[in-house]
Amino acid sequence: MSDQTLLVGDVGGTNARFAIARMIDGRPVLEHHESFPAERQPTFLKAVAAFIDGSAVKPTAGVIAVAGPVTDGEIDLTNSPWRVSEAELATLGLNPIRLINDFEALAWGAPLMSGPELASLGGPAEGDPLATLAVLGPGTGFGVSALARDIHGNAVAMPSEGGHACFAPGDAVEDEILRILRRRYDRVSIERLICGPGLLNLHRALAEIDGRESHIDDPALITAEALENPNSHCGATLARFCAILGCVAGDIALTTGARGGVYIAGGIAPRILPFLKASPFRERFERKGRFQDYMADIPTNVILHKHAALLGAARVAFSAEV
Repeated sequence: MSDQTLLVGDVGGTNARFAIARMIDGRPVLEHHESFPAERQPTFLKAVAAFIDGSAVKPTAGVIAVAGPVTDGEIDLTNSPWRVSEAELATLGLNPIRLINDFEALAWGAPLMSGPELASLGGPAEGDPLATLAVLGPGTGFGVSALARDIHGNAVAMPSEGGHACFAPGDAVEDEILRILRRRYDRVSIERLICGPGLLNLHRALAEIDGRESHIDDPALITAEALENPNSHCGATLARFCAILGCVAGDIALTTGARGGVYIAGGIAPRILPFLKASPFRERFERKGRFQDYMADIPTNVILHKHAALLGAARVAFSAEV
């Protein structure tokens, strides 16, 4: 497929992003980017059709990354009303067309990132290039994947639903947060806390612990006030959010053996980057008891490239696996 012009997509709970991909000098290059808010398109198929209709070059195949588990070529997006299948996409003249998990695409795209496309959150400048790397992060939901690599240069991305693993408290305050959220949810997952809606859950739980009321109902307001005044109640919420993110990132690094590095993706981290750098993120990442030295050798970076998932999808599209 290296000589073709392909469709690539990145579909989350809020937006669908598409581009035309070409392979130039062994690296995928993206052209004609376009974004479609989910609320403005009644179906996913119509969003794809709208992009193709507006493109001067008509792709005949491609790969689309989607936020949720792909089963038998179909997906029911976890945080969106959209439904989609490879069979439906084929009716648009896309053949072959493949759906993959969005964080699976990010795992393929992470090794392509360098320089200003990354922001360090601590640790060495580089990880082991032959070791597994992990990609995770908060946005509308919380995604997790890893790219397993061996000494022969072989790699395979591991899609997962790790964001729905159980939340594990790291101190007495988080014990209380868990207790409070258990009244609302039968089971408290990582995503109940570490994502956009989760930030609101966290803020309300901390207000209850402090014995005060909170009338904020938009997580964006929490972030805005926290960045303006880190010493505010919202600042305390965002600091706790970053601390828990660090703890979760460390757990995932241990679980996957991600000595190649941990990459934080999603829409939230780049928007709060200075706050995140100054937060307890890295301290909580490394605080793993007897494995603290092991963790200290793992680099942590935020992916700043807006189209990393599209590049990862393109990498898959131009491989023999499509």
